[in-house]
Amino acid sequence: MSLKINDTAPDFKLFNTEKKEISLSDYKGKNVVVLFFPLAFTGTCTAELCHMRDEIGIYSDLNATILGISIDSLFVLGKYKEANNLNFDLLSDFNKTASTAYGCLYDEFIFTMKGVSKRSAFIVDKTGKIQYAEILEKATEQPNYENMKACLNKLN
Repeated sequence: MSLKINDTAPDFKLFNTEKKEISLSDYKGKNVVVLFFPLAFTGTCTAELCHMRDEIGIYSDLNATILGISIDSLFVLGKYKEANNLNFDLLSDFNKTASTAYGCLYDEFIFTMKGVSKRSAFIVDKTGKIQYAEILEKATEQPNYENMKACLNKLN
């Protein structure tokens, strides 16, 4: 199943690095950038999330909250967040429920790993509708940040 623009974003309940359960529905009334990434401590993922860290002021000015999601455990994500001084929540989709709901799981990833999240970017508007969806097949590519910002700009 692939999500389309104006579809209702699937809700999820995942733990952040502080062991707090976070739901997408907690952000009703706010624009949310939902970023799925394959694995913590890998090159492209670190480049992507550090880019978001460095531009968080721009996303805040666009009234957007950033959530990063991977299948890593919340303990690994905690070390990763600390190591990279990330200033937004990282959520553990260890059981792959959110990645499955958003249609962004690899059948097989590197080293024959199964069920790793594809690098993906979704923008969910204040009403819970998807306004931007980008699922990348190549893990070495990054989302189109300019298109994401343009989408958020239109929502304000």
